[in-house]
Amino acid sequence: MTHVPGRPSAAGPPDRPGDPPGRTSVPSGRAGDPPGRTGDPSGGTAGDDDGRPYAALVLAGGGASRLGGADKPAVTVGGRTLLDRVLAACADAAATVVVGPRRATCRPVDWVREDPPGGGPLAALDAGLRALHAKPGVPVLVVSADLPFLTRETVDTLVALDGGAEAAVAHDGRDQPLLAAYRLEPLRRELALLRTEYGHLSGLPLRLVLEGLRLHRVRASSAPWVATAALDCDTWDDIATARARIREHDTVLDEWMGAVKAELGIDIDVDTTALLDLARDAAHGVARPAAPLTTFLVGYAAARADGSPEDVARAAARAAQLARRWADEAVDTPTGASTGAPTSAPTSGDQTDADATGHQAASDRMATDDTATGNAATGDTATGNAENADER
Repeated sequence: MTHVPGRPSAAGPPDRPGDPPGRTSVPSGRAGDPPGRTGDPSGGTAGDDDGRPYAALVLAGGGASRLGGADKPAVTVGGRTLLDRVLAACADAAATVVVGPRRATCRPVDWVREDPPGGGPLAALDAGLRALHAKPGVPVLVVSADLPFLTRETVDTLVALDGGAEAAVAHDGRDQPLLAAYRLEPLRRELALLRTEYGHLSGLPLRLVLEGLRLHRVRASSAPWVATAALDCDTWDDIATARARIREHDTVLDEWMGAVKAELGIDIDVDTTALLDLARDAAHGVARPAAPLTTFLVGYAAARADGSPEDVARAAARAAQLARRWADEAVDTPTGASTGAPTSAPTSGDQTDADATGHQAASDRMATDDTATGNAATGDTATGNAENADER
């Protein structure tokens, strides 16, 4: 094999080994997908231009030797598999191809295997690009399936590909070729050159593909969220760290909301602060169980409309106003006046005593209300008090 000057030799193990031969695939959990393929919901070819700005290629093979051979993309963090977390971050891609054994996923994707299976990341990248029939001008996001902190913000930063760069690569002290966006034609060019140079792509280090590209390195100093997204999960310690991190105080709510929306199959941006304020008002102004029940009813009301974020906001605002009116009545209404009985002056000594003990327990206040109602209906205070006392 002839070595081209300026390129390192192919010595050394691949960056991320592929799947061992013989792995069986798991069918996708999506009803209606034909065996062996979960495609675009519209039935289009992977990479068809439907107005979205990029295509996505996810490498989900690998033997996971440091996880004891576990199926790494299927390991959960925050109740969602690592693969599903990555797929959620690039859910707006025009098309998505996953390279690896088929598994159940949170959304439809196209599946392909590298040749040979277990041939390593360059072979997987090549197989994915062959399955991705995207237009030349469409950037291709290339990520591994073990990035639990990949976000849409990171994806948007990478696929922007401003200027004359042929690739935007996350850089956290070293280039991360599996957290990058590439222009399609230059990437295919480099893979073709490597295949010509080495005669094959199997087992070659992934970093070789970067050497002939004009790179834009996205560093933590300019985009700290990209550096966070670069934290991958290669060991069980990495998994434990990721699981603990999503439960930190400043991230747990967003993580939980994302997990619930993924589980329910909805994708809607809501004003979390407004819903929490509503829950607080209902809990304090009515009763604690009113908080979850009220937010449920708000969601139901919004769903009966168009189910948009604006519908949620309108329903939440109306329910919050109701909760505040409810609470205001409890503060402004003197004890004994909830039924509308006169409270400006007592009508008997018994009534005066009841007014003087306005901070009784709730049952006593209800009894006093009954007394006031009896007074208004009969005008006989003493009789009304006696009858109410007997009932108690």
